[in-house]
Amino acid sequence: MHAHPAGPLHGGLQVPDGLPPRPEDVNAIDAQVWPAGAHRRDGVLVLGGAGVTDLAAQYGTPAYFLDEADFRGRSRDYQASFAGMDVFYAGKSFLSSQVVRWLDEDGLGLDVASGGELELALRSGFPPARIALHGNNKSVAELIRAVEAGVGRIIVDSLDEIARLAPIAAERGIVQPVQVRVTVGVEAHTHEFIATAHEDQKFGFSISGGAASRAVAAVLAESSLSLIGLHSHIGSQIFDMSGFGVAARRVVELLAEIRDTHGIELQEIDLGGGLGIAYTADDDPLRPQDVAESLRGIVEAECAAAALSSTPRISVEPGRAISGPPTITLYEVGTVKPVQLDKGTRLYVSVDGGMSDNIRTALYDAQYTCVLANRLSEVPAVAARIVGKHCESGDIVVRDLWLPGDVQPGDLLAVAATGAYCRAMASNYNLLTKPPVVAVKDGVGTVLMRRETLEDIFSLDVGLQPDHSSKEAQ
Repeated sequence: MHAHPAGPLHGGLQVPDGLPPRPEDVNAIDAQVWPAGAHRRDGVLVLGGAGVTDLAAQYGTPAYFLDEADFRGRSRDYQASFAGMDVFYAGKSFLSSQVVRWLDEDGLGLDVASGGELELALRSGFPPARIALHGNNKSVAELIRAVEAGVGRIIVDSLDEIARLAPIAAERGIVQPVQVRVTVGVEAHTHEFIATAHEDQKFGFSISGGAASRAVAAVLAESSLSLIGLHSHIGSQIFDMSGFGVAARRVVELLAEIRDTHGIELQEIDLGGGLGIAYTADDDPLRPQDVAESLRGIVEAECAAAALSSTPRISVEPGRAISGPPTITLYEVGTVKPVQLDKGTRLYVSVDGGMSDNIRTALYDAQYTCVLANRLSEVPAVAARIVGKHCESGDIVVRDLWLPGDVQPGDLLAVAATGAYCRAMASNYNLLTKPPVVAVKDGVGTVLMRRETLEDIFSLDVGLQPDHSSKEAQ
């Protein structure tokens, strides 16, 4: 490492717009944001008992490092908190064969949203009966694979799908359990929910427009399909239960309508996922046990009000809440560039990854927490922005934060809570390779997903294959 010739930036600078309040200690590791047990040892960030400098030396950067004990602890906490209910881990947040095996050992179900996720689960030995298949446009091949494998539930999302699925099951002599996904007119994100007309979307059947009732009738008309319940999902990164209360009321009202119209009481409702995590110190996530207690109380009260004879079994689908907090992304600083603005100076710190390994900032304006990870610094904090190496001005990892004014090329930066949707949505933009995912436990790393290589990418390009010219000649 070497210091920038201009020296550290500090003292008396105006603050650009958009920054959070200056932290009292820029070296601090907030226990609510970082993986359980993360701390500094001799100034170095420690994850799962291993220092990040050692991890970087062994596995390189950028890389995702997952605290195995924290992941397993969150998985088991959900399973214990929701005793008497069903927990389906949302595989879209992050999935690998080892994660699938952990979930199986911990007794969770698995929510998959594509044929690829389904195939990974099956090849990893996950019990098909504990798999729920989602998707608004499941192909015939995906439905055949699911039915033949014995998937425990398929969440149907259109009349076309119902018409497509029924003969597939009938031809195989199978009665396939399904849930109908309904749109309840509630949208919930972060600390707010809005209970108006949020039905202009591709997912589900509208309750208010009568589409849900027609879908239920269509399923009940098919002898090869067994309607086991209703499914709803109201949003993401949710920090209060208000939206779930409105959603549960509308789902239970539909249950009562189904009872009155068809003479049956469905025995399951899935209220989806979307439970928030702490990306920054301002976030205040709910504890799983509090969510479970609240949902149970809400559903029981609504079922009593609707005079249902029993309370249906509740399912939830946490993904981010399990996979997000245990993982960090570790980068190496490549360049440091002070940029003078109308109001103050911002330090642009470029790292060796970017939007190819974390698209969420560019896509959703997501907020993250980042620290200098390889050492402590006593230099006053300055306004900074962490950017990647892609050919895009929007290639931003952390938009507004404070970093020590002496951050320099060769330093390591760690970004917290990147386990959900970062590796899952990673790309090869600018032909960057996807980082590895390494589980860390008791100071030892285990590769869950190896670092992608250029050869992996080039192997898909038929023009680069050795026998291409000979085949063309033939």
